[in-house]
Amino acid sequence: MQNEFINSAKHQFEYYKQLAEKTFLRLTDDQLFWKYNEESNSIATIVKHLSGNMLSRWTEFFTTDGEKEWRMRDEEFENVMLTRADLISKWEAGWDCFYKVLDNLTAVDLERIIFIRQQPLSVTAAINRQLAHYPYHVGQIVFIGKILCDSNWESLSIPKK
Repeated sequence: MQNEFINSAKHQFEYYKQLAEKTFLRLTDDQLFWKYNEESNSIATIVKHLSGNMLSRWTEFFTTDGEKEWRMRDEEFENVMLTRADLISKWEAGWDCFYKVLDNLTAVDLERIIFIRQQPLSVTAAINRQLAHYPYHVGQIVFIGKILCDSNWESLSIPKK
């Protein structure tokens, strides 16, 4: 049986996932790959990073370190052109992996210790860590979307006035 913390965390993650997805829908395929400059990230790059993070952190969650040897983090920030379908596929693969873990957690699991980059964390702390990380990047996605849509942007929450 899941507890209030797990349910609340899932609700928050779902909210931020939806914000990003609503942003994807407002943009053209080209805009998903747009970068302000060479030092910035496109939405596609942010999606690759989030997916890579989710797959690394949540695969074999209880038995292996969350920073997997097979993860190529630096490559997540290379702007390899993908299609919208590839972007959505990567996005969903990361979230599917993550939700499979969340959906099977119990209240007892929250106190278990896992490792991320060899640092011991309770499962609660690991979830809280991701509750800061994923919305941070979703905020970037939304901000880029607002820039690209300019005056055509439709609010994702309560609009002004």
